[in-house]
Amino acid sequence: MQDTLGLFEESLQLARDLGYRVREEPLGELPGGTCSVDGVPQILLNLEHPPARRLDELLRSLVADPRTAEQPMSRLLKGRLNQAAGS
Repeated sequence: MQDTLGLFEESLQLARDLGYRVREEPLGELPGGTCSVDGVPQILLNLEHPPARRLDELLRSLVADPRTAEQPMSRLLKGRLNQAAGS
């Protein structure tokens, strides 16, 4: 669990560094994902999901942005992003 929470925090910071506004909201059955509101890129995460599932969704959103690879990050996060890219 500690790794998940640490990776989640690092991933949130990475998303913010890339210019995303990350919003955690109750979304019912929806997983969340990337969108743009008034020209501001956003990543929506379903607050009703456990942290591990929100982390997976955040990683999928980050992997889809080619700028992510250029950002500094821990080896652990880089490994998880590579896993997310392969799935």
